[in-house]
Amino acid sequence: MIETGELVLLISPKGKRYMYKYDPEGEIHTNDGKILMADVGAAGFGRPAKSHLGRPYLVLKPTLHDLIKNVRRQTQIMYPKEIGYVLLKLGIGPGTTVIESGTGSGGLTTALAWTVGDTGHVYTYERREDFYKLAGKNLRRVGLDHRVTQTNKNIEDGFDHTGADALFLDVRTPWEYIHHIPAAVKPGAMCGFLLPTTNQVSDLLRALEAGPFEDSEVLEILVRHWKPVADRLRPDDRMVAHTGFLVFSRYMEPQPEEPVEEAPEAEEAAPEAPAEASAAEPEASEE
Repeated sequence: MIETGELVLLISPKGKRYMYKYDPEGEIHTNDGKILMADVGAAGFGRPAKSHLGRPYLVLKPTLHDLIKNVRRQTQIMYPKEIGYVLLKLGIGPGTTVIESGTGSGGLTTALAWTVGDTGHVYTYERREDFYKLAGKNLRRVGLDHRVTQTNKNIEDGFDHTGADALFLDVRTPWEYIHHIPAAVKPGAMCGFLLPTTNQVSDLLRALEAGPFEDSEVLEILVRHWKPVADRLRPDDRMVAHTGFLVFSRYMEPQPEEPVEEAPEAEEAAPEAPAEASAAEPEASEE
């Protein structure tokens, strides 16, 4: 059964994907004809629903990958190929608290909110009001806004939240905000960053090396798809190659320096007294 308001993914005979909230009274108009939502509900997930022209559309429950790819965007979003690695590397799971800055259109925010579950929480910061509002709409559209606290501010003055299990910055100059991280996360928390160019990565690495961070990693992720046709299996003609550098490092709580005990100064030896004669000199005899 498909419940009212539940997200439904429809795939056309040509492979085009459409996502809607299920409304049993609604209808969808496509190039393949009109599809009644009641017919979608009657078909259920995993079965086709036909348009009035008889064209079958697959009815599916959207995955996290589908949600990310269908984010309405005004900015470039992170690709699933990076997001999957970020979730694993940051240790995101049910009950995790994570801070994000650079919400953008909310692609990564959606993935974080999906993964932390109802027992975790996402605190995301975005300085631009238009992106802040768009991300909120995207989160409400997929029913994940209750797991996210949005803040419309620049993080130049620090974060409003503390004690996070992980942190991710998708901002242009993350090295300028490194000094705010210790107050926002737990000791040992994994921190991630996304940057497009090598000179930005170098600037970030210098800041990490100067701060209380260890176990750093820099990488990019390339994915090449293949044509799924058994009789002519070969790579696709095009691929999404470099989309950004990922940088990870762990925040390590600085240990107080132990005072160095100074070695005691050696006492000066007292000057030796002149040695006394062991015997009196004999007197001169008179002849």
